[in-house]
Amino acid sequence: MRTLYDDLDGPVELPAEITKVVSIVPSLTESIAHTHRSLLVGATDWCSHPHDLDVTRVRGTKNPDVERIVALRPDVVVANAEENRAVDLDALRAHGIAVWVTSPATVEESLTSLARMLTAITGGAPSWLDEAREVWSTPYEGPRRRAVIPIWRKPWMALGRDTFAGDVLKHLGIDNVLTESPERYPRIELGALPPYDVVVLPDEPYAFSPDDGPEAFDRPAKCVTGRHLTWYGPSLVRARGILSGQLA
Repeated sequence: MRTLYDDLDGPVELPAEITKVVSIVPSLTESIAHTHRSLLVGATDWCSHPHDLDVTRVRGTKNPDVERIVALRPDVVVANAEENRAVDLDALRAHGIAVWVTSPATVEESLTSLARMLTAITGGAPSWLDEAREVWSTPYEGPRRRAVIPIWRKPWMALGRDTFAGDVLKHLGIDNVLTESPERYPRIELGALPPYDVVVLPDEPYAFSPDDGPEAFDRPAKCVTGRHLTWYGPSLVRARGILSGQLA
């Protein structure tokens, strides 16, 4: 056994060779599948990429089936501090399951986090991670826009401080007007927002679309793919180009 440390500096006891992994985060599922697919034995119902992934499903990110995960006898479960509940992760640990927790809040942190996790699990960082790092290394040059980025309606909620998606947009010339909010995902009153130039509407977690969302605002709205805005993994290789086009 070896003791390594995850993003929260929590010790994780891992065997010298890992053969079975359960992921309870969609982006981490995609990351491991694109790096060493045969290691994955379980994933959530929301893990939609790759589309042909054939593993045991263990319910959702907020309500994983702990008993089913334990029955799979994984060497490690990969999780995220924001997406997964501490009580579920503690329950897995109580069964003797190693849990690796990620917690990036910026693009750079996500690339570093993925490199550490994938090296610990698969023995090395994949080439797609180098591609993503290269894609995001070029500074943005151009006019900047101020934006509000809703993530839910009824009630309306938006991106606030210290979010990965907010940092992605910052790299694309979009500055979140709620970045100084005391909350990461504050409820908002549409009539009381700071001045902004554009509304960015992702299709997850709420499925905003051209017919559901833009009509509520008096500024231009841009619909973007939530996966490219909020997932950190292989999608980062293409995310910059795709989002730039959607935000143009």
